[in-house]
Amino acid sequence: MSSFALSQIRSRLAPGRPLEDQGDAPTAAVATILREGALGAEALFIQRAEREGDPWSGHLAFPGGKREPGDSSLLATSIRETREEVGLHLAPESMLARLEDVRARTNGYRVAQFVFALDDPGATLATNAEVASTLWVPLSRIESDGGKETIAWTVGDKTIELPCVRLGGLVLWGMTYRMVSQVIAAAK
Repeated sequence: MSSFALSQIRSRLAPGRPLEDQGDAPTAAVATILREGALGAEALFIQRAEREGDPWSGHLAFPGGKREPGDSSLLATSIRETREEVGLHLAPESMLARLEDVRARTNGYRVAQFVFALDDPGATLATNAEVASTLWVPLSRIESDGGKETIAWTVGDKTIELPCVRLGGLVLWGMTYRMVSQVIAAAK
């Protein structure tokens, strides 16, 4: 099991992709928020509230969502969505990197991923109605279990097995699993 110290992650994550897109721009953005925990760096996940018509209803995710017309950038989208969903006010200066965009398999959304460092490990979260719960998970926990289990996912008449990590009664899989895997790979 690797140890991921937030100070090491800060030095390893490069600025990555440009902050602004040209052409085929993502339609949504998420914030991967890292803080130092007892077992090294931890990532904040939300469990999305159950909502009819939401393809990710009840799933684990990072705070984030669709870019709104008033958002000046995708970075602004990730910061706004984080404030709305979990009550954290992220400063743009706390961004460590923008990682590769991830495309959702269900609807083709291209999602920008921004990684932030939270220096206050005791910061209070205040969730809105879109969030059922929050949890902080050590990156070392995800890495040690990454890909050891699978979950069946059916689209139309086709079922495929996707890697996942079980976190108690919750399952980290799909687009969010692919995103946190990028963070882990970049942090090594």
